[in-house]
Amino acid sequence: MIKQKTVVILCAGGPAPGINTVIATVSKRFISGGYRILGLNYGYKTIFMSNPDFIEINYDLADRIFDKGGSYLKMSRHKPKKEEFNVDFFVKENIVLLVTIGGDDTASSANRISQYLAENNHKIQNIHVPKTIDNDLPLPDNIPTFGYHTAKNEGVRICKTILEDARTSDGWFVISAMGREAGHLALGIGLACHYPMIIIPEMFYKVSVTFDRILKMIISSMVKRELMGLKYGAAIVSEGVFHYFDEEEIMNCGIVFTYDDHGHPELGNVSKAHIFNVLLQTELKNLNLKFRSRPEEVGYELRCVSPIAYDLKYCTNLGNGVKVLFDRGETQCIVVSTANDEVLPLYMKDISNEQGIIKPRLVNVQSERFLVTLGSFEYITERDYAAAKKYFANPEEYDLKNILKIEI
Repeated sequence: MIKQKTVVILCAGGPAPGINTVIATVSKRFISGGYRILGLNYGYKTIFMSNPDFIEINYDLADRIFDKGGSYLKMSRHKPKKEEFNVDFFVKENIVLLVTIGGDDTASSANRISQYLAENNHKIQNIHVPKTIDNDLPLPDNIPTFGYHTAKNEGVRICKTILEDARTSDGWFVISAMGREAGHLALGIGLACHYPMIIIPEMFYKVSVTFDRILKMIISSMVKRELMGLKYGAAIVSEGVFHYFDEEEIMNCGIVFTYDDHGHPELGNVSKAHIFNVLLQTELKNLNLKFRSRPEEVGYELRCVSPIAYDLKYCTNLGNGVKVLFDRGETQCIVVSTANDEVLPLYMKDISNEQGIIKPRLVNVQSERFLVTLGSFEYITERDYAAAKKYFANPEEYDLKNILKIEI
């Protein structure tokens, strides 16, 4: 007896608010259309095993999880190699659609799997739902990835209280925000909180990213605020800067790291905010400046909160969009929901290179919008040089335009 046509859903990478909304919406739409829904645990880790770890999702379960944070399906970052591929699970369960929820790696893996299955006489459709709090998938017209707005909202809630703590105690905080290679999250949080200094990797497009430049930017803001009569503040730095450091820069910074089998420092074992703050305190002592600062890491707290209304609606649109694209016969694409609630396919081949790798969407720091934003940061400018000589002999070295070698 031929099994009911089946849709399998998997989530990979890290969690983001709205995953359960997508799972629930896809499940409801396809169950109503007579399909069976399987939720695969641990992403790609078990899909090619003899006994894949999956659950059957019914309408009641979908109805109960749609507004919850986290992911009902277990996740992993496993990236399957071609030698792992086989058709067994897809044939046995009569799978006609693979729905993947994740970032660029998850999407490219789905693309490779569907191509392999077609070559082995089991053609399926695969549709990807773009998930990441980093907002770094290249969706058209600056459309956000789902989870970004909720993560930003929670980050703002946390970072406003951090700034209030700084104000209450006349101190400074150095915050590190998640973001991989892109600075969207740090920039969004920092702007909403009116942070005097926001540092993202994209700002260094004319110079190399170094600890010295980052520290000068923070100290510039500290002194500027002091000149304004404000003895407190906060700087937020995107962890993405670590993707641009030379390894020698990291190894020679004075922080003690553990190292992997290849001799590379294991950055995941240390707080990025701690690194910045220790180096900042050392430099402040060298300059004989008496600013107090504390480190705070913002990232994991943002990933599993319940989605706000924006992402609840957006993820519902995306889930419904999967069914629309499936019915149109679309495959090897990302589902896109426009500002006008149109459903469009974004084909993997149009946004990936010859190796199937998707280039991340970075903050456009040369846009008028960002340059206007940059003018709201608080740092030493030429008008402050005379007053700033009280704090250091070379105030021009702490001017943002000189640090970054850009016109502001």
